[in-house]
Amino acid sequence: MNDNRYALKNAFLYTMLVAVLLLLPTYLYVTYMKYIHEIQYEFKLKRQSHLIIRTMEEFDSNENKPFEYPRFRSFQSGLYDVHFNPLFSVIQAPINVQKIGYHIQDSYAYLVIALPEGRYFGASYLVVGGNISYARIYQDVVVILLSITALIFVLSLFFLDRFALPFQRINQRLDQFIKDSMHEINTPLSIINVNIDLYNRANPTNKYLQRIKAATKTLATLYNDMDYLIKNERLAFEHETIDLSHYLQERIDYFSEVAALKNITIFPHIDKGVTIVFNPTQLQRIIDNNISNAIKYSHEEGKIDVILERFENKCVIRFRDNGVGIEDINRIFERYYRENRDKGGFGIGLNIVKSIVDKAGIELHIDSVYGEGSTFTYTFCPPIYTNG
Repeated sequence: MNDNRYALKNAFLYTMLVAVLLLLPTYLYVTYMKYIHEIQYEFKLKRQSHLIIRTMEEFDSNENKPFEYPRFRSFQSGLYDVHFNPLFSVIQAPINVQKIGYHIQDSYAYLVIALPEGRYFGASYLVVGGNISYARIYQDVVVILLSITALIFVLSLFFLDRFALPFQRINQRLDQFIKDSMHEINTPLSIINVNIDLYNRANPTNKYLQRIKAATKTLATLYNDMDYLIKNERLAFEHETIDLSHYLQERIDYFSEVAALKNITIFPHIDKGVTIVFNPTQLQRIIDNNISNAIKYSHEEGKIDVILERFENKCVIRFRDNGVGIEDINRIFERYYRENRDKGGFGIGLNIVKSIVDKAGIELHIDSVYGEGSTFTYTFCPPIYTNG
């Protein structure tokens, strides 16, 4: 499992969870700040109304000068009679609430003030209004939320990375152990295989040696997995044309001795002449791990079906067994994960298979019923599949 991807995924989930929890406090904060903003705007309108009234009081009607009504860039005002008909007004918005006091309709706020009867040009009401905007509040809230979520994400990432550090060290030690074990396994495994082959050529078949031979093939599968795990990041795996039908049958024949140890029969159902363009080493890891796992997790005297089918523009390989099934499908591709530790292995085979099929674009589908068996289906599409 990619540790960086794990930390990023969980840090993102924690951040989203905190963001959801902040929705209610954010709503209450916005509501409160809008209320404060509306009160502040009311005081601004009152200041403007006082300025207009003072200007009207300072006007001397005995002078032969016209009255210049105060005008403002951000506010509008007007004088209205007792029936709320405008005597003079620069207000464009409709005044729907014709009552004394402070009112807000849509995004327009206005203040209605009663005037002394007949004192100011026969007006009964002074109305001062303006467009009220909450944009600054929303902007501040967005900045605060983004800052909080960014801080939470960074802190989550930091602490998850710190928490994962001991597990990373364990994985590194386990990787190093596998690398060291490779050198110890290769030489005796080769000697055993060579000597069994030499004995079988000169002597009749011996069932005990056949069991040893089958066991060495199981060890060889583990060895090949570990070898691939060590070298896959350093080597370029070149593709070539492979007769998949012939290659699959060869691998079935190879594992027949291993299956015989548990009296398991492998039934091939292979369409002839299917070819693909792929790397032989990676193809062997896919096939060998599936057949090996099918044998490992099948019951005594069970059966395994290996199916290769050709369609118009793709080919499909299925590995089907009637064994113990899979308890947790979501975890079987994790490195070093084993559902049943009594079965042996390092828990790296399916992790290797998953990395290969993901990079190659091979479709993988798993059907499994716990206690009844599993089917692994691999679909090869162009450009890997070549003879549709």
